[in-house]
Amino acid sequence: MFRFNRRNRRLKKVKKGDGHTLKKYKFWHIFTRSLFHIEIKNDKNEVLNYAVNYKYFVEEPRADLYREGRHIASSTLPATFPVENGVIEVAEGNYGINRMHYVADEKEECPLTPDKRSIRGLRLRLDQHFPRISKLIGVISVITLLAALILELPQLIEPISEIPWISENVGTFISPIEFSVWENIAITGLGALAGSERALLLRNKRLLAML
Repeated sequence: MFRFNRRNRRLKKVKKGDGHTLKKYKFWHIFTRSLFHIEIKNDKNEVLNYAVNYKYFVEEPRADLYREGRHIASSTLPATFPVENGVIEVAEGNYGINRMHYVADEKEECPLTPDKRSIRGLRLRLDQHFPRISKLIGVISVITLLAALILELPQLIEPISEIPWISENVGTFISPIEFSVWENIAITGLGALAGSERALLLRNKRLLAML
């Protein structure tokens, strides 16, 4: 019931598109936008090409939906777009897009495919053609994320425990770990890099949500 109500709220946010043509993805767009594709069959067994465009560095995160290269809808995130026999769901997390799935009426779902020229597309091709190397990169990223969380968490808890009500009723926590400013910057940077790598494949979303 909760998911049904949430979907209805998101569907109400969708605005009709203006029909402009989808711009072809160029290599330098890796710094400005993400583009995803999927082919969906309609009731006439015709295959329709859908694309979702997501721009970076905008005041209000939003997604644009295209069908056969024409703009048909837009919505702020999180977004749910009605399409043939289902919906396309788009959501973002701390490291950008973390959900880009087609959910069929039968409740089956599948991720959209990132454009092959995008950084997500390149990462996916590495995963497909060199699975062992991709798995190794993934393991290193997860370990880095966990290490960053373990090292940073005590330092975050300490100032919280100093809040008067908490210190009086629970006690004050003194972190056994203390790093310099530059060391904390380095840890945060490595964590962000590892998180970005996981986000490229839309994986480890629960772990990313903790950071």
